[in-house]
Amino acid sequence: MDKIFERLQVLEDRYGELAELLSDPDVIADTQRFTKLSKEMGDLRETVEKFRQLKEVQGTIEDDDEMLRSGLDDEMAAMVKEELADAKKQRADLEEEIKILLLPKDPNDDKNIIMEIRGAAGGDEASLFAADLFTMYSKYAEKQGWTIEVLDKNVTEVGGFKEIALLINGKSVFSKLKYESGAHRVQRVPSTESAGRVHTSTATVVVMPEEEDVEINLDPKDIRVDVYRSSGAGGQHINKTSSAVRMTHLPTGIVVAMQDQRSQQQNREKAMKILQARVYDYYASKEQNEYDENRKSAVGTGDRSERIRTYNYPQNRVTDHRIGLSLNKLDRIMNGELEQVIDALVLYDQTKALENLENE
Repeated sequence: MDKIFERLQVLEDRYGELAELLSDPDVIADTQRFTKLSKEMGDLRETVEKFRQLKEVQGTIEDDDEMLRSGLDDEMAAMVKEELADAKKQRADLEEEIKILLLPKDPNDDKNIIMEIRGAAGGDEASLFAADLFTMYSKYAEKQGWTIEVLDKNVTEVGGFKEIALLINGKSVFSKLKYESGAHRVQRVPSTESAGRVHTSTATVVVMPEEEDVEINLDPKDIRVDVYRSSGAGGQHINKTSSAVRMTHLPTGIVVAMQDQRSQQQNREKAMKILQARVYDYYASKEQNEYDENRKSAVGTGDRSERIRTYNYPQNRVTDHRIGLSLNKLDRIMNGELEQVIDALVLYDQTKALENLENE
């Protein structure tokens, strides 16, 4: 804790320095600098307040220890011992809170997300499982008070999804769902299986933070846009107009096609939203892979082929392979009760990050 204490003292000193700077007329007159320093001070505030509480509690502990060594009557000694025990518990609690506050913040945690779910190995059964995952995340989002907008979907003949892209809006969506990226495996008897044999199929999930124009600027020269007539149902409007849009990001080769909307402009807007997220995710994943090579991450959010979870219907069991968590409540989890799984992933990640912090 000594190294952490030293680090906290540096942060408190910086906090005091910021308070002085923000009262300087020259800084106040420079709107951009004032805003930047105000944000830095705001980011430090909770940590510094907890550190100051910790120092006060530590002072109480030292005073009580000294009083007990000086010799007290039994009644006074009992009172001091009780206060000392409370102070030590408060110190332990504050130390844990401060450690969490010192962990590196993921800049994407407060963002909305674009989620893409695709049926993978298993044909029709994989597409049906993709639809089940979509329902599971939709119900979880509803419980969280989030909203879902379907951006694009490709429905199969059996009613599943070859792929579906959705935008989830709400408070801290990325922080809760960022660990869902990867391959999800299902073990169950398909409705088309007459012999009652258990089949194994997979669907993949990709979670990307929604990127605003100000956060990622795609050079128009790097994007090729093709327009064409929409296919499928839609009547005369779709047959007569080239409303479908295909965007290709030339440096990465990422392609987004959109035809669900009634107008070309609407398809352009939604295609651009998905393209921005995919391009950001492409470069962020490369950085994450480089980071992981140097320092293994606890859970990982980058490898799309990594099998992260198995949904076993015959045994009503869900297993998250990254953290060794098994829960015999598949029915409830598929109904959107994901809290226990997500909380376990967050706790595991925090625990590993704390170990790294303490070993620095």
